[in-house]
Amino acid sequence: MNDNSQSLSCVMIPMSGRQLLLPNVSIAEVVDYASSDAGANTPEWLVGYLDWRGLQLPVISYDAANGGSLTVPGDNRGRIVVLNTIGDHHKEIPFMALVTQGIPSQARLTEEQVRKLDGEPGPADLMLVEVEGENAWIPNLEFLESLVLQSRH
Repeated sequence: MNDNSQSLSCVMIPMSGRQLLLPNVSIAEVVDYASSDAGANTPEWLVGYLDWRGLQLPVISYDAANGGSLTVPGDNRGRIVVLNTIGDHHKEIPFMALVTQGIPSQARLTEEQVRKLDGEPGPADLMLVEVEGENAWIPNLEFLESLVLQSRH
């Protein structure tokens, strides 16, 4: 067996009825769920705002951004994942936040452990994959960033 295979540190993030798969490097921090109210006349995907390191980050409900309903975690299970942005507007929006429905878990994956599946993606999904027998969605981070950008104007 070749031990030199490339592995990537990843995080599985629980959402409502699905989980997301992201590389560790895309995550700046995972914090306890707490956000201020979104207020009136705000987009459906906006849970509220997180005061993080002196920044007011919009907290995105992935479920609502993907055409589902906004779900706020109960029973102290949820966390907020602060993500590094990757798109063209990184300087303007260096971070964004996603609310989870549980505690994210770490995984070290090789290319052989991830298999692309056929799935009907929502607007916030990039692709469906199978990871060690479990289905996970790779999110479309540029789409999520575009939502944050639109909400600022």
